[in-house]
This record gives sequence, structure tokens and C-alpha cells, in this order.
Amino acid sequence: MGWLTNGALLRKAEQDFDVFITGDRNLIFQQQLSNHDIGVLVLRGESTRLRHTIQLMPQVLGVLPTIKPDELIQIGWQR
Repeated sequence: MGWLTNGALLRKAEQDFDVFITGDRNLIFQQQLSNHDIGVLVLRGESTRLRHTIQLMPQVLGVLPTIKPDELIQIGWQR
């Protein structure tokens, strides 16, 4: 399918975007995020199903204006 690895995806995203939004909770353990010039927002919904992701949108909209490059923010449901 031509998928990119997380590192390649972050490098490509930082060229055109300010924030990378993901549901991959393991990204913070797999990547040295300080090496990338992009903010990372990890959605921690009950699942990645649309009905759970939509519930996080008010928090996402609140965080987007303030997130900085090299910053990681996790929002949502915690186990």
C-alpha cells in the first residue's frame, strides 16, 4: 500500500503541517519526537472508532491553537 514508517511520516508531515494528530499511543515510545519540528497530539479515546474520536473534538479544538513544535499532548480517556 505504500505506507510510511512513523519517522518518515512525521518528517513528511512537518513540511506542511503544524500539528500531527494520531491515535497511536505507542508513537511516544517509538520516536524521538524532539527531533521533529511538529507538535504531536495523541488521541486517547476509548477506541479509535469514530464515535469515540468525535467525543474528543472539543478538547482537540481547545489544544490546537496553543500546541508548539516539539510538544506532545495526550488528550482523552485514560485507563
